[in-house]
Amino acid sequence: MLIAQLSDCHITRPGTLASGRVDTAALLQQAVASVAALDPAPDLVLLTGDLVDSGHPAEYTRLRALLAPLRLPMRLLPGNHDDRAALREAFPEQPWAAEGPFAQWVLDQPQGGSTLRLIGLDTVIPGRPGGMLCRERLDWLADTLAQAPQRPTLLALHHPPLHTGLQEMDGMNLGEGREALAGLLGRHPQVLALLCGHLHRHIHGQLAGVPVIVAPGTAHQIALELRPGQPARFNLEPPGYLLHRWSLADGLVTLGAVTGDWPGPYAF
Repeated sequence: MLIAQLSDCHITRPGTLASGRVDTAALLQQAVASVAALDPAPDLVLLTGDLVDSGHPAEYTRLRALLAPLRLPMRLLPGNHDDRAALREAFPEQPWAAEGPFAQWVLDQPQGGSTLRLIGLDTVIPGRPGGMLCRERLDWLADTLAQAPQRPTLLALHHPPLHTGLQEMDGMNLGEGREALAGLLGRHPQVLALLCGHLHRHIHGQLAGVPVIVAPGTAHQIALELRPGQPARFNLEPPGYLLHRWSLADGLVTLGAVTGDWPGPYAF
């Protein structure tokens, strides 16, 4: 199975730029064109939050139009810039879990004689930049994992449960529920990795020994500021996305891709 993970698109209303500077729609078009050109085509496109910039319905209308050329199965998750109700209304065909108010889902994807399970977790706290897993969401995850304890599983969520050294961003990563999530991972070894967004950089870490893989943004990236006390700022280094390749023989392999027009390829 091949999964293309896009994240932090921050689509604005027509005629506006994110932070007054970034044409996020043009950059998402660039990412969509790159994914559409992949051969073989991905089996799934996963979008891990901050789909739009302010949660306005017009932004979701624009997002839907920008994604339309892909013509591939998709699963979406909200981020802290998103509005759950507007997201559900704009994408009613998404298989949102019926239980509770959260924009979550489960996908079982047959592949090569086995089945890979993807679980989408909603970590949003409305009106706040940081994330959490409350008791209701943790219970739902525990029940979902218990349904298929032998099935290889990926968890997708917006807020990474990491301390990265990006000090201001670390203060708005997954807070409440991080330790409980680590406990669940310790009891459910079928979880192969956590696929996250939010940090606008390609970052790898671990929680309870399980890989945590963070996608870059399709638009602007968080500046690499590891000195204590530095504020979170962004720059316009090349945007990108991730490709996750899973097979029974090789397990999970993640490849990074940047978008844009670059010279090559050339023969060695």
